[in-house]
Amino acid sequence: METQPDHVHLLVTCNLRYGIHRLVEQIKSRLSRLLRTDFPHPKSRMPTLWTNSCFVATVGGATQEIVNRYAEHQRDA
Repeated sequence: METQPDHVHLLVTCNLRYGIHRLVEQIKSRLSRLLRTDFPHPKSRMPTLWTNSCFVATVGGATQEIVNRYAEHQRDA
């Protein structure tokens, strides 16, 4: 995982038959609940923390080391 002010890079393994969109929805839902529990103030001002959009890309034959290096260098880009 690598975080930016406006987005997060996650490297996950997902059964494609399950659907990556379902995984993203679950991650966003769980994180929203956790954030709203820890920080209740924004709850009254923001009906939702996330948009419905996401970007997903596959890494093909790249090794995990290469993908990790890519994500780490995004903060410098």
